[in-house]
Amino acid sequence: MALMGRMMSAPLLISTLLTHAERHAGETEIVSKRVEGDLHRSNWREVALRSRQAAQAFARLGCQPGDRVGTLAWNGHRHVEIYYGTSGSGLVCHTINPRLFPEQIVWIAGDAEDRVLCFDETFLPLVEKIAPLLKTVQHFVLMTSRAHMPAQTAIPNLLCFDDLLAAEDGDYAWPLFDENTASSICYTSGTTGNPKGAVYSHRSTVLHAYAAALPDAMDCSSRDVILPVVPMFHVNAWGLPYSAALVGFKLVLPGPHLDGKSLYELFEGEKVTFSAGVPTVWLGLLNYVKANGLKFSTFKRTVIGGAACPPAMMKSLQQDYGIEVIHAWGMTEMSPLGTLSKLTTRQLSLPADAQQRLLEKQGRVIYGVDMAIIDDDGRSLPWDGVSSGNLVVRGHWVISQYFKNDASPLVSVDGEPGWFPTGDVATIDADGFMQITDRSKDVIKSGGEWISSIDLENIAMAHPAVFEAAVIAARHPKWDERPLLVVVKKPDVTVTREELLSFYEGRIAKWQVPDDVVFVTEIPHTATGKIQKLKLRDQLKDHRLPTA
Repeated sequence: MALMGRMMSAPLLISTLLTHAERHAGETEIVSKRVEGDLHRSNWREVALRSRQAAQAFARLGCQPGDRVGTLAWNGHRHVEIYYGTSGSGLVCHTINPRLFPEQIVWIAGDAEDRVLCFDETFLPLVEKIAPLLKTVQHFVLMTSRAHMPAQTAIPNLLCFDDLLAAEDGDYAWPLFDENTASSICYTSGTTGNPKGAVYSHRSTVLHAYAAALPDAMDCSSRDVILPVVPMFHVNAWGLPYSAALVGFKLVLPGPHLDGKSLYELFEGEKVTFSAGVPTVWLGLLNYVKANGLKFSTFKRTVIGGAACPPAMMKSLQQDYGIEVIHAWGMTEMSPLGTLSKLTTRQLSLPADAQQRLLEKQGRVIYGVDMAIIDDDGRSLPWDGVSSGNLVVRGHWVISQYFKNDASPLVSVDGEPGWFPTGDVATIDADGFMQITDRSKDVIKSGGEWISSIDLENIAMAHPAVFEAAVIAARHPKWDERPLLVVVKKPDVTVTREELLSFYEGRIAKWQVPDDVVFVTEIPHTATGKIQKLKLRDQLKDHRLPTA
């Protein structure tokens, strides 16, 4: 009979993160640039109290353990209080992306069966429009103070969040329950079919918070001032609101103020050291800083994920502003962190260009995630940095099923079941550095050979006249598919098709160079900032290549 350890056992619950922060980082600030326009200052002690009051308020509204509480909200202290007040009390926090189409929001709220909907003042017109369609929602809560409540609204019995909390005393003990209980739910962006729900547990969320804070991950400490530009409705802001409580760092929340000027002033005013967001956000911030000849005084590190970071952007942040860029990859089904690109001791002795090539990859897995690349028959492929295959993962914070769907999405690797297919095509080198070469549905198959749209986009983004670029497959009578470059030019800049195509010479194999260029004023994006290639392909489905 095996000898069992004689150690205490306590469930890994989200409430324990907040209790820890309240006791050991109680005076550490939480700063919010609110929808109301003011800069609100709070701290972990006050947020912990208000989170307990929120738990009491939701119970008074009739919420029972397991009920879903939806949010349509920006990054702010009230959203943090809902995060902890719901999950900590056994409710399920359901963050809804307000950038989705109203029909999608209605579908998602209905699928999740949200009982309460909390929302920022920004989204009052949206909620007034869709409220009659939200059949499961019994209470609508405006996340503001009494002074900012509307005089009139189409929403009957609209509640005020601050009033709800003020009616409670906060004398509330967080309950204990199974750590595998659902804590929150996030829906995929639904680029194909209806969005799908990923249900996270307390255990998976706490373990993810631990892993995200590690030195070879986001490298968070109590000495940091961290501003998540990534929204709290985008996979729980990549876990940062939880790592914040675990580590006890100062949290700066930008609300809806995501333009370059507002972000820069918040970075400087609050002495931000670290941030995280998608490439499109950094485009706006970099353009503002460059146009005004500015520098950052405290900002030293950022995690960029959600989409591949163009090398030109990475080099600009590193070389022009001294900011370390940590390239990352993950997905909603992974809570979301999978890999981060941080060099090992041995790699630090490599030549600068070799180091840069590694940093431009998506990086190595952190403990808690395992990965493999496989062919279409489920056979694993070598980690040689050349072999390209379907990327699959498994781990402590990877889903096993979607919400309300008993069918398993998992596949087998070399006959071993239990791996989640990511839909990405990737290579992995001998050191475990993974590089996404494409989404499986976006890869360009030309004459039986694969061409990476990401590689072509990165080269285009390095051209000084290009603001944004996307590459899609266009039909070709001989080669089946050929790459088509779609470009948004920078303002007041002139560049020709021929100049852009010649820019590829010497940078990529000649047969991979795009066959044509289309100039557009805007490239469509998903609600989470990713390029909407499905929409682009539909818009340009009748485009005739000159080589055709």
